[in-house]
Amino acid sequence: MTTPFISRFFGLLVSIALVSNSFAQENSIRNLQPVLTNGTYIKVYENIRSEFQKMFANAENVSWYTIDKNFLAKFSIDGLEKRALLNPKGKLIYEMSYGKEKHLPADIRKNVKRSYVEYAITSATLVEESNRSIWVINLEDEFGYAIVRVENNELEEVKKYLKVK
Repeated sequence: MTTPFISRFFGLLVSIALVSNSFAQENSIRNLQPVLTNGTYIKVYENIRSEFQKMFANAENVSWYTIDKNFLAKFSIDGLEKRALLNPKGKLIYEMSYGKEKHLPADIRKNVKRSYVEYAITSATLVEESNRSIWVINLEDEFGYAIVRVENNELEEVKKYLKVK
């Protein structure tokens, strides 16, 4: 009599655990961000490699990843980290360059420094896409952080954060 009761009790516990686990997974799936898939071997078509070489002849340490049907190349040129996304036909979708204050054009650096006098520029990312060049610049001072974007010499504050002390 106790054995069927114990097995039913444990069966009930397992069922509850499975049901609650499935609800927990459902919530976490909704919160997941898009993920790059990276296999041990990524087949990159010859036309994509050829177009990439034409655009980035000095590229070093090239790694390939897939995003949906597109191909992301992570590489460096002259010590500057870069990313380029190409479609299956080898056409460039966007290019990103990750740098520091010294990589900013002088006029953009001056504009940012004028608007954010007490802030230090901690990083600068150039996004080039569809004939657009957008700088995304991270700033920091003793009280917080700011993210600004600059396109066509127009400065826009994206976000500002306060440091927690």
